[in-house]
Amino acid sequence: MNAIVDNHEAPMVISSIMKQNCTERGRRIVEKGMDITAGSGISRGDRNYMASGYLGLPVAITVEGANVMTRSFQIIGQGLTRCHPHMLELIQSLQSDEAGKEEAMKVFQRQLKKVVGHGFENLGNSIGRGVVSTIKSAIRSPTAYKTAGGEKLVNYHEEQLLRLSANFAITADLCFTLGGKLKFEELLMGRLADVMGAIFLGYATLHHYESRKGVEGLEAVTEHAMLRLEVEAQEALKEACANFPGPLGGVASAIMYPACFPLGPLSMNYNLPRDELTKEVSGLFTKPSEVREMFTENIYTTSEGSKEAHQVSDLLRALPVVCNADDIAAKLRREKREPTEAEKTVLQEAVDLRDDLVQVDSFEKMGATENIPGYERPALVGTREMLASSECEFDSFERFLKKE
Repeated sequence: MNAIVDNHEAPMVISSIMKQNCTERGRRIVEKGMDITAGSGISRGDRNYMASGYLGLPVAITVEGANVMTRSFQIIGQGLTRCHPHMLELIQSLQSDEAGKEEAMKVFQRQLKKVVGHGFENLGNSIGRGVVSTIKSAIRSPTAYKTAGGEKLVNYHEEQLLRLSANFAITADLCFTLGGKLKFEELLMGRLADVMGAIFLGYATLHHYESRKGVEGLEAVTEHAMLRLEVEAQEALKEACANFPGPLGGVASAIMYPACFPLGPLSMNYNLPRDELTKEVSGLFTKPSEVREMFTENIYTTSEGSKEAHQVSDLLRALPVVCNADDIAAKLRREKREPTEAEKTVLQEAVDLRDDLVQVDSFEKMGATENIPGYERPALVGTREMLASSECEFDSFERFLKKE
């Protein structure tokens, strides 16, 4: 997408998908990161390397149309006509003036036949690919990505994306039964945007894998990402089928359900990654690995006078050191012995890095108000007044509460 933009192109639908997904997924990543960093992730200061990203994300989500509009209107609202191979000419024929009315009628009839034929083709593809992918998914081992090799990994997930693309295509065709009312069905369009976004990101993931093939462990990461995206698309299709609106909603659902899930519940065959795979991927990012090195490429980690950048650099450096120290500590417990000098060095380095990284910024005074001479925080004033009103003099607030 970046290359397309750099080439001065403006693909409306794809750019909307990327904008919505990158910002929304980025927000979730930062929120989880703040959970992990705990106090240092919510207390503003030089040690907080999460705050700038967190504060910037609402801007990214809102600019050029808030994501609620992008997801619920823009992606599908524009995509249905822009991406359909025959719909645009059909619409233009309806808008033709009197001078070209006869020719416009011919164009309309020709394009209408193509639209109907395209719909039946999508119906056939959706059912056929649904049956085949269900069978292949059922007989595929959860560890197939380890033994099948990169080519079979890509081929399998490409087949799943083709199946989901056919499911999406027939669902999009059924949306035309809503006519102009479709623009008011934001819930339906939001679900279809989720399907289309998951498919697009799936192809992007496979493209990235192909471009970096050979990195040890990348198969596990690719498998994990693809399984999650396939589940996202499946769930969105299922919800769209269950909630198809309009007078013909029942008819559309009756067509959509067997088209997307030809074998019933058996065709809802995508599952989230197993815990074993999640732990494997987590280990690849936590401990030294080629995957970890690949994902830390081009990360801005050092800047003169920037504690925030040094925190990121120290964090990246600390993870393998701490893991190594854990292994040494476990070995010492098993062998019931004291550490060697080399082991002491690693253990101490891990302790030093840990103690530094868990520190939270703290300030005696914050802001212009608190720096006014004689200013005292209202909470402290209230505590002092409470203590002063007591018959006895207490040397701590804790003892005062205990007495009460």
